[in-house]
Amino acid sequence: MKDFFEHPLYGQNTVAALCWCIGILLVAISFRRTITKGLVYFAFRFLKKYAGKSIGRDKLFLLMRKPLGTFILLVAVYFAFDNMQFPLEWKLVSEDHFGIKMFLLRSYEIAFAIAFTTVVFRIVDFIGLVMSHRTKLAGGKSNDQLVPFLKESVKVLVVILSIFISLGSIFRINVASLIAGLGIGGLAVALAAKESIENLLGSFTIFLDKPFVVGDLVKTGAIEGNVESIGFRSTRIRTLDKTCITVPNKKMVDAELDNLSMRSHRRVHFTLNLDYSTPPVSLKKITEEIQFLLGWDKRIMPDNKQVRLQEFGPASINLMILFYLETTDGDLYLSVLEEVNYGILEIIERNGSKFATNTAPAVK
Repeated sequence: MKDFFEHPLYGQNTVAALCWCIGILLVAISFRRTITKGLVYFAFRFLKKYAGKSIGRDKLFLLMRKPLGTFILLVAVYFAFDNMQFPLEWKLVSEDHFGIKMFLLRSYEIAFAIAFTTVVFRIVDFIGLVMSHRTKLAGGKSNDQLVPFLKESVKVLVVILSIFISLGSIFRINVASLIAGLGIGGLAVALAAKESIENLLGSFTIFLDKPFVVGDLVKTGAIEGNVESIGFRSTRIRTLDKTCITVPNKKMVDAELDNLSMRSHRRVHFTLNLDYSTPPVSLKKITEEIQFLLGWDKRIMPDNKQVRLQEFGPASINLMILFYLETTDGDLYLSVLEEVNYGILEIIERNGSKFATNTAPAVK
């Protein structure tokens, strides 16, 4: 039996080496999911106190299953073929010279670097989930928008480090000389990426100055909607029509921006166009009753309401109505406005007046 396993096979390789190679690969393929789950659950024991109850180990397993499984398989490939050699009869050049050995080795090292970087990415994603959960518990909206930005920043840093390490260890490039060379061409790169750099600086301005945060209702130019996310280059806004618009951060910083979520009150201003057949006594009663109607509703600010005979228009007598709601909630605003409008209709009908036929009231 010993002689059988030591029998040469394919050049310098033995039956034992081939069996070890096939056995390691079969074990890795068969138990890859089990090994991944064990490693994830072991790692989660150290992260459990930071993750909280809502982020369980299953979420970490879902994030790590594919990249960690690929990483484990690549490690198994290394150990499986570590003792295997190419037959001498093939007369292949060493991996230091261009040929099949160099191609296979470089391909494996690149795949290993990509798999390892992807594993780090998933760890960063899980840490981002934990930070977002803790931020929501703390109730900080500004920190809530900072978490995705920090997560993407760390990912960019990981990619840069991975590229430089790969260039140095895989392709044997002098990284120090490469960085020095980049300094010479930095000006050309900066000019070519002028808009991208401006948007990046705009994102830093947004995070430092905080003109808005994720979730705010904003209006810039003709765009109005809720801020969904703030990235390196752009801000995503979900409009009132439920479409998603991507706005460059430079435009969000340079253009006039109205943060509607920062309003302390909601202003209601419109004009009633009454017919000229309305007697002066009825006009006065209508004005007084609308004033009383606005004062009766506790949701309307008592010190900022006005009902005035504004002007005599070409086709109507115009009453100005102005008041403020002690809320910024859109649904409550529409509810109060509806109740006020029904009340005004009853007041006008009760006092024998009617709207002018050629005009219509407009709410501002």
